[in-house]
Amino acid sequence: MLLPVLPPADPEALAELDDQELRLSVRQRADQALALCRTVHPDLPSPEIWFDLRGKGAGQAHFGRGGLRFNPQLLSENRQAFIDEVVPHEMAHWLVWHLQDGPSARPHGHEWRTVMRRLFGLAPSVTHRFDTARASPAPHLYRCECREHGFSARRHANAQAGREYRCRACHASLRHVGSA
Repeated sequence: MLLPVLPPADPEALAELDDQELRLSVRQRADQALALCRTVHPDLPSPEIWFDLRGKGAGQAHFGRGGLRFNPQLLSENRQAFIDEVVPHEMAHWLVWHLQDGPSARPHGHEWRTVMRRLFGLAPSVTHRFDTARASPAPHLYRCECREHGFSARRHANAQAGREYRCRACHASLRHVGSA
């Protein structure tokens, strides 16, 4: 088993940080990860960092904007895992994209998995297991034949405009039953 190249964050120290200090910690971890990336790609540009991602995603490498986006709600609720896993995950995407064949590489393909394992010493996990209820509220309730489904405001508006949604389990049409 590989040992992490980036030392794990101190959970007690992270628990004491306010939002501004927590964001600074993300930036510092991104700088540490960037320094490791530059050991294999010295010309790798520094990404901009934003805390404007919403919904269920924890992070996103946004090549069009030239940086990394992070979800402040999920950061606040999952501090250690965010610093230890999400930041290197997105930095691995940043590195792979900037390699010679990066734009044609699969997002979580061989190159990305290799960076995660060999450079960051982390298991290449594609998704997080964070509770996204507060980060991605779904206050509109819909029902099928087997259960209730929560819809976001956008999905609810689409349904009200005529788009049909079906349950993936029972394949029945979903019908609006109210709001939470």
